[in-house]
Amino acid sequence: MRLNPGTRGMTILLAMMVGLGPLSTDMYLASMPHIGAALGASNASVQLTMSIYIVAFAFGQVLHGPLSDKYGRRPVLLGGFALYVAATLACVASSTIDLLIAARVAQALGAAASTILARSIVRDLYEGAQAGRQLAAMSAIAGLTPICAPVLGGVLQAWFDWRASFAAMGMLGGALAAAVFLLLPETNRYAHSGPISARTILSSFGVVLENRAYRSYLGIQAFSYNGLFAFLSGSSYVLQKVYGFSPVHFGLLFATCSFSFVCGAFLGGRMVARRGLDGMIRLGVLCLLLGGLGQVLGVLALPTTTAALVFPEMVYFLGIGFLLPNTQAAAMQPFPERAGAASSLIGFAQMMSAALVGWIMAASLGETALPLALVMALAGLGAFLVFHATKRHRKGQGR
Repeated sequence: MRLNPGTRGMTILLAMMVGLGPLSTDMYLASMPHIGAALGASNASVQLTMSIYIVAFAFGQVLHGPLSDKYGRRPVLLGGFALYVAATLACVASSTIDLLIAARVAQALGAAASTILARSIVRDLYEGAQAGRQLAAMSAIAGLTPICAPVLGGVLQAWFDWRASFAAMGMLGGALAAAVFLLLPETNRYAHSGPISARTILSSFGVVLENRAYRSYLGIQAFSYNGLFAFLSGSSYVLQKVYGFSPVHFGLLFATCSFSFVCGAFLGGRMVARRGLDGMIRLGVLCLLLGGLGQVLGVLALPTTTAALVFPEMVYFLGIGFLLPNTQAAAMQPFPERAGAASSLIGFAQMMSAALVGWIMAASLGETALPLALVMALAGLGAFLVFHATKRHRKGQGR
């Protein structure tokens, strides 16, 4: 039995595939301060398990998209899942921080196939606002991952140790691999017949990047994801070390921000048919700007009050929910025959810039939450400025 386009089962499966990437970062957030103690590693080394994952995830996406354009989505997906499960088991067995870092590289390469090809499949099956609605629905469902994963990770850390979170990741990866094998049909209708090489991959990327509207959406997407990743990489330290939260309480507070993202994605899916893709993106960048500035003002005015940081972060995450699904749909719209390449470049730009943000966060975290608030505010401002500065490049495409 294969799932049909437009069915609830297809949406749920694609959403779970998208959620594998966030699961692999969010599940062990509460354990990060404890991994260093368990493996005798510095805070910077433990932070590297996150940053190196993002870099490897970025390069994995560069490969998986063009490969799936040629060979189809299913075989590339199944290969990615096999690598993910094997690497996650290696994370569980790691006895040193160096082994854990190496296993995280392989884990990211495998997870990249799941996330990037779920978006490519949406472009295979849907267009325009319909694609935006589908991606918004997937984001709303996948948004349960950052709500549940940190809470579950905090409980697993409290009951067992840091290895339990990676064991849970491996079990979900195996379940998704089985579901893809049994239920997901091949959706690529434009399989390329020519040989695959570095030259053809770069040529495909070149065609995509020639589109000025695509470059505009790419920049908006990268800036918005930078703000999201600043929170992912810095919130564990800030909330547990600066504000004194326990792992479980950290997970619950993280979940409130993630719930705001889910609300944004859900509302965005309902509103996109009326407002259009660019209308939803405009609303999203405004929320990012207001939420980012609100965090800075809140931390400066009330440096010991958690709510002064968290409430503006919820506005920020609402904007992320409005923005991410619709920039993805708008960016891939002109490229039905190169959906994998277009999706890969979006992911690559996200992850490479996010890796830089992760390094900045690791170097700047200290006694206050101000570095986190500043980075998120600058990312929100960047997305806002790119959106308004490139309006003429997107004319007629963000519908």
